[in-house]
Amino acid sequence: MNTVDAIKIQVVDHHPVLREGLCNLLKHVPDIEVVGQAGEAQQAIRLVEETQPDIVLMDVTMPGLSGADVTRRIRKANPSTSVVILTAYEDDRHILGLLEAGAAGYLLKTSTGQEVIHSLRAVRAGEIVLHPKVAGRVLARAMSAPDPSATERGLTAREMEVLKLAATGMSNKEIAGDLSLSVPTIKSHLVSTFSKMGVSSRTEAILDALRRRWVSLDEGDPESAAV
Repeated sequence: MNTVDAIKIQVVDHHPVLREGLCNLLKHVPDIEVVGQAGEAQQAIRLVEETQPDIVLMDVTMPGLSGADVTRRIRKANPSTSVVILTAYEDDRHILGLLEAGAAGYLLKTSTGQEVIHSLRAVRAGEIVLHPKVAGRVLARAMSAPDPSATERGLTAREMEVLKLAATGMSNKEIAGDLSLSVPTIKSHLVSTFSKMGVSSRTEAILDALRRRWVSLDEGDPESAAV
């Protein structure tokens, strides 16, 4: 039985067998509630508006729209909904496109069921979760194409401190504890940082900071890497 505070999940995959398999896996997890499933883009966006899930777990290939377009539209339809990608694709074009569109996680279909569940919980706690292979590609791409003109000018020392801790995978609550600040204060620093950097999400801010070499990724959990 799901708890009152269960993480509301919508599953999106154009393969019925895979979609139903994910739903069957998740429905037996006490702190997760599957509130909908979809097999194509427009249906997925409509369901987000109707059910307002905490997280949409979706593949990148489906009829109608690209994964990046679907991610952007989901985020626009309900900004409080996070998007976690679960796919077989691990090329730079898909990875960077989805993360820049606002995805909060990028997992590969080689992940185990427990790794998926762990990642969903991490995203709900405010983290960004990447499969280790994906984290490696993101870091390699970011470090190979730095922006030499980028500076930290405009961000306060505290905002840079919060951004660097966010890049290690710490949640807002963990950052607050580490800096002896309140969670609302951390959120305020992040909102100010997003505004100054011209981005709209934690994912975009960290990716941009990686490109500018303001931050680096620490080694994460062997099962998943949180950015």
